[in-house]
Amino acid sequence: METPVGTAPQREQAPLTAPRQSEPAGGAVRPPVRAWLQPALIALVVVAAFISCYVGLQRDPRPHQIPLAVAGPDLPGEIRQALGGAVSVHPAADAEAARSALEHHDVAAALSTDGRGGLHLETAGAVGASTTTAVKTLVGAYAHGAGREVTTEDVVPLARYDARGLAGFYMAFGVTLAGFVLGSNALGLANLLHLRHRFRLLAGTSVAIGAVAAVIAGPVLKAVPAPVVPLILTLTLLAAAAAFATKLLGTYLGPLGIPVATLVLLTVGNATSGATIGADLLPAAARTVSAVLPPGAAVRAITDLSYFNGAHAAGPVVTLAVWGAVAAILLVLRSRPKRRRTPAAA
Repeated sequence: METPVGTAPQREQAPLTAPRQSEPAGGAVRPPVRAWLQPALIALVVVAAFISCYVGLQRDPRPHQIPLAVAGPDLPGEIRQALGGAVSVHPAADAEAARSALEHHDVAAALSTDGRGGLHLETAGAVGASTTTAVKTLVGAYAHGAGREVTTEDVVPLARYDARGLAGFYMAFGVTLAGFVLGSNALGLANLLHLRHRFRLLAGTSVAIGAVAAVIAGPVLKAVPAPVVPLILTLTLLAAAAAFATKLLGTYLGPLGIPVATLVLLTVGNATSGATIGADLLPAAARTVSAVLPPGAAVRAITDLSYFNGAHAAGPVVTLAVWGAVAAILLVLRSRPKRRRTPAAA
């Protein structure tokens, strides 16, 4: 059959799309198993760690080497023999020296004789209710067995608006959370801001976080009696440590970085900070990490600045600075190879 002049021969057209053999009926692509399992497993790990830390660490607190200044000719030896490893006896020349050690936060309590055959126990409510209660219980048990009476005096009481002694913990938790949120949000700015601009964002916002938290908890609410300027510095370093550490983990670990930061900073860090339960009552493993994680270091610095004239605040402040500095250095090292490959790729 001839084709009319000016008319192109007609060809059969193949379908525009052909169903793939790997696709199930209906054309829907089945998601990989990892897409289902990873979020679920991460959520389960986080909730298990949170409950284990906060509930597990507080279910059976036991005193361990609580520092106790003891004044008296024979009293230190008697206390050491009676209480064993529950306390760490620090012999003092007299009652005044024992009290001075307590006021400088070298010990958690001071014990001396009252001159009438009884005992005089001086405590510091600022070290935490759990530690103070443990010391009272231990000394009370010794006095009962020795047939002595005990009088108790709180020589470093908590601030009026911090009756439970938790203001420092909540402030450290809030600042850590703010730094965590800041660092996680900065992860999405890699294509918008240069690294030095992201560093400026993290550093500048950390200063703002520290200032806001210190002013609200201190002069406004009067729950934290620390000097404002040192408190701002401490909280700024805490926010920066949390922000840079979160960004570091997200940069190196990818999607797993945020859950790991949650576990390290918000779960383990805050649970072992020694605020809700004294560090001297924590299990051995928790005591080991308590002072080296940012929340624990911050709580110690806040307590020392608020009640002990900053006697031992330098160590925790240095710990916070090291966290932020090391995280920043590792982020810089991570970015250098990428900058070197850019010209060659172009």
